This record gives sequence, C-alpha cells and structure tokens, in this order.
Amino acid sequence: MTIRLSHVCLAGSLAVGVAASGFAQAGHQARHFLMVEDTTKKAPKNWFNLDPQKDQVYGIGTERAYQELLKNRPSQTVVVAIIDSGVDIAHDDLKNKLWTNKGEIPGNGVDDDKNGYVDDIHGWNFIGGKDGRNVSHDSQEITRIYTKYKAKFEGKAESDIAPADKANFAMWQTAKKKFEEKVGEYSRYNSIYTGLYESAVKATRLLAAYLDKETVSFAEAAEVTSEDPRVARAAEIAKLLSENGVPDLESLKKQVDDIGNTLKYGLNPDFDPRSIVGDDYANVNERGYGNNDVTGPDSFHGTHVAGIVAAERGNGLGMDGVATNVQIMAIRAVPDGDERDKDVANAIRYAVDNGAKVINMSFGKALSPEKAVVDEAVRYAEQKGVLLVHAAGNDAQNNDVEGNFPNRNLAGGKMATNWLEIGALSWKPGEEMVADFSNYGKKSVDLLSPGVDIYSTTPGQKYDNARGTSMAAPVTAGAAAVLLSYFPHLTATQVREIIMKTTVKLPNQKVRPPGENEAPEVDLSSLTVTGGIVNVYEAVKEAQKIKLPRKK
Repeated sequence: MTIRLSHVCLAGSLAVGVAASGFAQAGHQARHFLMVEDTTKKAPKNWFNLDPQKDQVYGIGTERAYQELLKNRPSQTVVVAIIDSGVDIAHDDLKNKLWTNKGEIPGNGVDDDKNGYVDDIHGWNFIGGKDGRNVSHDSQEITRIYTKYKAKFEGKAESDIAPADKANFAMWQTAKKKFEEKVGEYSRYNSIYTGLYESAVKATRLLAAYLDKETVSFAEAAEVTSEDPRVARAAEIAKLLSENGVPDLESLKKQVDDIGNTLKYGLNPDFDPRSIVGDDYANVNERGYGNNDVTGPDSFHGTHVAGIVAAERGNGLGMDGVATNVQIMAIRAVPDGDERDKDVANAIRYAVDNGAKVINMSFGKALSPEKAVVDEAVRYAEQKGVLLVHAAGNDAQNNDVEGNFPNRNLAGGKMATNWLEIGALSWKPGEEMVADFSNYGKKSVDLLSPGVDIYSTTPGQKYDNARGTSMAAPVTAGAAAVLLSYFPHLTATQVREIIMKTTVKLPNQKVRPPGENEAPEVDLSSLTVTGGIVNVYEAVKEAQKIKLPRKK
C-alpha cells in the first residue's frame, strides 16, 4: 500500500481562501484530502492503553489488565512479526525487545541455521538486494497490472478475449479505470498543493519577519493581528491551515512531496525498481532473495507499528507498548507504494518458520494478481497455529463491496480461521468515535481498535502521533500477544474467538459513517462483524475460564 498516516478532509474553502488572499497561483481551487494529523484537539496521553470504565476513554484496558488481573501471573515470551516498511532496531524503546535468531552467527556471511537466509539476526528484508541496496519507492499494483496487460488488451472488447484470458482482462479493466482516475486526481492535487505551499511560504516568511522570528507555526501565526492588509492576509492563510490540522510549513511540504512521489513512482508506468532485488520475479515460489537490512531507508511506519506492540513498558521513555513479555521480529516487505504478493507470502512463511505466534500486517491494496500464493501462506500459518492481524485500510470504504487485499477469503469459499481484520477507532466520543478514514464491513471487518492520534516510537530515538488502521492493527496484535504470553495453552483460533467475543459493545450508539459526512448516522454495530471494540481486560477475564487441555 502507499503508506498513509491519515486522511483528513480539507474543505474547498481552504484553497479558495488562500487564493482570495492574493498569495495563491490562479486557478487553484478544489476539494481534496490532507494527509496530516488533527492537531486541533488533543488525545488523552497513552489513550489506547486506557480503559472505558476506569478512564472514560475507549482504549483497550491494558493498564487495568496488568494491575488487576495479571499482576502475579507468570508469562512466556511471545514473538510478534511486524511485516512492514522496516523497524529501527537501534531505538532505545525497542532494542531490548527484538527477536534474535540464536542459530545465526552475526556478520559471518554464512547461513548458519540453514533456513535459506544469510545473517538473518533480527528478521529479513524481502525488498532489498544481496548487494545491500534497498527498494524505497515502488509502483502501485494498479499501475503494474495496467502496464503489464496494456499492449495485450488495449482497445479490445470482452468478446475479443479468449476464455483463458477473461479473468486477466477483467482485472486489467478494473486496474485501468482506477489508474486513470488516480492519475487525474493526483495531478489535480499536485497543482493545488504546489500553489498552496508557495502561498504558505510567502505568508510564513512575511509573518516571521513581522514577529521578528526565524520561523513561526501556523497556529502561532494565526494569532497575529495587524492593520497592514498583507500581514492580515498572511495570518488568515495561517489560520485556515492551522484549523485544518496543518501544524507548520514542514508538514505541508511533506504533503506536497508525498503527492509528487505518488505521481513520480506509484502511478508511473515506466518505474520498476525490482531489479534492485535481483530475484526471478516471475517465480512466485522463489525463496531466499533479499538481504538482512530490516531497517531500510524509511522505517517510520514499521517503527511506529512495532512500538505500539512492544515498546518497553515502565522504563520512563516515550510510551508503553501493549505487550510486556514480547519480542519483535522485523520483516521488511512494504515499500512506499504497494507491496508485492510474492514478498507478502514469503514474509508470512518466514515469520511462521522462525517462531512468530502473531503476525501484524499493516498494509493493503485494491488488487492482488498473485492472491493464490498469498493464500497458500495464510493456510500455512493457519496449520502452524499462527494468528494473522490485518489492517482494514484507510479509504473509508465498505470492504464487503470493495476489494482489499490480502484478506481471509480463500479459494473454494473457505475462510481462514486465524485472521483478524481491524478497523480504526478514534478517542473522540459519540458520533465521531469511528475514524473518518477507516474501512468497514459487517462481513469483512471484525472489530474496531484505537487508531487515531496514537503516540509511538519513530526512527532516531523519537516519538510521534500517527493515525490509520495501520495503528489499530498492532493494538489488537499486542492484545493477542498478551493472551498468548499469559495463557500459552491457547491456540491462535481460541485467541481470535476470545478477542471477538469480548469486544465492548455500545448498544444504540449512533456514529457518522466513515467518509460520509452528509449521510445519516448509523448504529456502531452495523460497521463490523462484532459491532464492538477490542478490550484486553475483558479478553483476559475470558481467557481465565479456559482450562489447560488434559494430557493424553
């Protein structure tokens, strides 16, 4: 998936207001999305670990579970695999929580444990080459499918297609439609944001000089009052940006760069970085390619996810992860762009073969051309008793209707019994409690989990807030790790059933459907399978009722 922290709707009045100020380029007006944090209100500190009853916020009850139910109970170490963009393994809050391959001698260039991966000390990187280079950006799956079949199918009707090619033709048509729509959409965004950024630069420069400062935040600049009409117009720009969740010029520049990169890499038919990996890409059953750099060139997303699960508890640094007796296995398979099915399948198999009991997958895409190979890996994890936790996606779509991959739907109509699909919950009460970007589905999304304004580890010994179902999934993965750690006799299927059974229900709670600001409110229970919110405190209480199996 193209890694996105959030989608916050930015009203057309912002672009129009900036244009009216005299700073914007002509013609820049549209309704669009701004992918930044909502800074207008502050979430309670550590809110995802708080408890609905004790703290009056819909966290998952982590602290309460440790204090009241698990205080004197022994635990076992559980390995959680993080299939993601990479993990900063040097972070002070994570470096003591890393899975280490004891069968491998570090740095000797030999596959000591004969698992097919050389010097895989803390995990593996499936999007790197043996020469040490790494894939950073990659194309989106719709671009790859569109490019692959364009010469074969362009200009043809379905009646022209041979029976053996009909499935690929249908997939290509879907990809073509989505590709062309996105190219148009992001081209417009690029024009709007470029003009908006140029206007903001001029406004910020003027306001900084007026205040006799080197730099100013938009919130600070918004407070400026002046009879000078240019200063007043600049302050109005800052106010509009601040009110729409943009904290400063640096954040706005990041959005400009992200949109530009989507056009340059994600939606560029001529861009293909796979030669860096050096594998036989057509061979979906190939193993052993990649390298052991599990951090990679941009590990923000994976490091943030890892911290939610496993940041060291009680050490006084930054924040506390959900699970205490846990180790993180870092598996790099998600670039800035869409992950590839072959890499996802191999990442799942690697995690299973090397002892992971929970696998977190905070990624997804609209099409999956090699779904069969991923399904085989899912079945393999199911047979080995490994739980898969997957983010439902950030497109405010109904996954019962729209495609989102990977998923638990296997060939032959079967469904994986070791799969949890997670939507995102906000800390805000009432109608705003479901994240406005979250995908949902009464048949396809199991439950909601905290995924807005989540404070966690980031590269370079830092911490930051992020939002997305990407954050909601590891909260639930952490809850699953707690259960497996303190109740090691439980199976992956039992853990899934317990988490589903013990979600907190809110009867008659009306919420705003994600992405539908003008639509009537709906019952919270209508958006997911369980209609509830994950809660580790309630899950632990339920797990206490399940006795150890009798020895034969």
